[in-house]
Amino acid sequence: MVLVTAGIALAVVIVNAFWRPARNVITIVHEAGHALIALLAGRRVTGIRLHADTSGVMLSRGKPEGPGMVCTALAGYVAPSLLGLGFAALLGADRVSAVLITCAVLLFAVLVMIRNLYGVLPVVATGAVLFGVSFFAPDQVQAAFAYLIAWFLLLGGLRPVVELQAKRRRGHARDSDADQLARLTGAPGFFWVGSFALINAGAVFLACGWLLL
Repeated sequence: MVLVTAGIALAVVIVNAFWRPARNVITIVHEAGHALIALLAGRRVTGIRLHADTSGVMLSRGKPEGPGMVCTALAGYVAPSLLGLGFAALLGADRVSAVLITCAVLLFAVLVMIRNLYGVLPVVATGAVLFGVSFFAPDQVQAAFAYLIAWFLLLGGLRPVVELQAKRRRGHARDSDADQLARLTGAPGFFWVGSFALINAGAVFLACGWLLL
């Protein structure tokens, strides 16, 4: 089951026809990561917007610079893979229910913060799938679904980093998280893209050890 769900998740990430709708889930987690760290840093989160092109934005108020803003900008691209790593740890301890409950809490929290009509749709659709599996599927299906979620977050966190650098190379992402971090810290944007990639790849490596061994 672990290998099969890993293969399915990899196919979803690689095949564009599957990736396009599934990327909304990565965006939800990305923006939730920004929001969580912003709150922990003492910023005031005013909302989240999700767009039809699978992009999103987290709106917050507070100091426009400083460690809190740096941590907030850093959180988005690493959030999916780190959440997947956390889920891998739970699954390694046979805590399938904890994975599904965490997903439900995350989706509800994001839904409360959504500030545009379209943004409600992917959150509600994802929640409906989660609800159906959690309440109507047998235990084995729930376990497979939890593993699929973990693998998808782990692997799905890598592709947006590659897409980000491709956009930056074409000059189409001047306000990306990496470029915001460059302006905040003085370190070049490519350094931050590389940091995203290393953190996410490290999460996949650790999770493989927990899930496959």
